[in-house]
Amino acid sequence: MVDRSLNDEASLVAEDLGAVETVGFEEFFAAEHARLYSALCAVTGNTQEAEEIMQEAFLRLWERWERISSIEDPVGYLYRTAMNVFRQRLRRAKVAVRKAVRPAEHEDAYEEVDSREVVIQGLRALQPRQRAAVVLTSLRGFSSEEAAEMLGLSPGAVRMLATRGRASMRKAVSP
Repeated sequence: MVDRSLNDEASLVAEDLGAVETVGFEEFFAAEHARLYSALCAVTGNTQEAEEIMQEAFLRLWERWERISSIEDPVGYLYRTAMNVFRQRLRRAKVAVRKAVRPAEHEDAYEEVDSREVVIQGLRALQPRQRAAVVLTSLRGFSSEEAAEMLGLSPGAVRMLATRGRASMRKAVSP
């Protein structure tokens, strides 16, 4: 008699498990689309984008509904899918903007030659110490202390020579 009651309980549990009916996709959509849409509007700040993301998320769930309907939290899966779609669109937009906004690298060879010629012409007009100070500080980027050490001068003297040299260069190359 005890064995029979255990078997009866086991069969009732099995019937209960079999009696659990999964919700249809249409019912799930009707229950969740308004909530998801409002959440996506808050996340994106754009109603059209929210609508598109929502449609994409529901489409992805609908394609896999047989598996998803039986998981413990299909609503959580829906929101996670929607956020993944949002992040995916955001990444694509960033890449597109980077490609579209990239400045065109147009090098004019003649302009570069002209610029070099102007600098060389200006340097030729300088005294040797002024030329050395301008080249080391302005063109090579050394500090006045480093240039002073290289030239055997004080940092103040290097700054003075570079300032006077740049002024002389401006005069020499101005039309």
